Amino acid sequence: MVEVEPFGTTRGGEAVQRFTLTNRAGTRACWLSYGATLSELWVPDRTGERADVVLGFDTLREYEAERRWFGCIVGRVANRIADGRFELDGVEYELECNDGTNHLHGGSHGLAEKVWHGHQVARSEGPALCFEVESHDGDGGYPGHLRAEVTYVLGEDDALAIEYRATTDAPTLVNLTNHAYFDLEGAGTTLGHELSLDAASYTEPGPGLIPTGRILPVEGTPLDFRAGKPIGRDLPAVAGGYDHNFVLSDANEARPAAVAHGPVTGRVMEVSTTAPGLQFYSGNFLDGILGKRGARYGRHAGFCLEAQGFPDAIHHSGFPSVVLRPGETYEQRTVYRFAAPSGFATLSSRRSA
Repeated sequence: MVEVEPFGTTRGGEAVQRFTLTNRAGTRACWLSYGATLSELWVPDRTGERADVVLGFDTLREYEAERRWFGCIVGRVANRIADGRFELDGVEYELECNDGTNHLHGGSHGLAEKVWHGHQVARSEGPALCFEVESHDGDGGYPGHLRAEVTYVLGEDDALAIEYRATTDAPTLVNLTNHAYFDLEGAGTTLGHELSLDAASYTEPGPGLIPTGRILPVEGTPLDFRAGKPIGRDLPAVAGGYDHNFVLSDANEARPAAVAHGPVTGRVMEVSTTAPGLQFYSGNFLDGILGKRGARYGRHAGFCLEAQGFPDAIHHSGFPSVVLRPGETYEQRTVYRFAAPSGFATLSSRRSA
């Protein structure tokens, strides 16, 4: 079943709805048509007690005012594009520079700020919603009329699947992701969360977090999460905190990418994806924001695991392409699977078990 209720009206006069799905186990999730935003996700701990594990806000005005992309779909291009410009088929395009001298997450009028059309769809895995939106030629500086849809499936096994599709009538760039901030414990900090990333390399960030083009090994660096460790263990050795794109194994099908564990509550979140990269962001720019139910989101109050293409891919021929052409379909699938087992197991130990 899906519950639909009004969630206010945007400053531009568009009505926004909130959709709620509940599976047979009692796990519940809520979305807003504004930005196709995941606003609540209630999953059990080791005792069976459910809590909301995503950060967000109580009102639409707060979502409109806050530019840290809480739970929304970002694009047309997630992450950064250097200097807010790119060339495609010999034509130069200029985008908004909303992150210093660079373009970030589709700009201040990207897909995250649009009101999507939401409706329930039938899926065998569990209750599901599909959100659809159109982005016209020239929106944010991007060429082509883009049609995008995102389907959320709340599985009966407490797996939240996100399926992305997009088409265009002219060559353009597309790289979509969900920007949910997770906290599996509700303690106000996630530095004690244990994290395992199945990535042996990362794209080296330069000034402004724009990739240099080099892909470097994580071995011997604070970015090595392959064996699993607390997020905060090596954080002081990373200037500015974690905000890095990790290179996943080359595959065209979904594969395990990360496991996060809240040791106090026992909640575990396993991430699998078809995307080539996983951006791990440790909530470095949260600065005491007032969130849901009176919570204060200080630095590292939540972390993001954003499955996506590589940052600034249009300027690096060795990176997987983010160009979408007429007749092609952009597709990506990411699954966040929740459980509360007796202990934390890294991806490598799960495979060998």
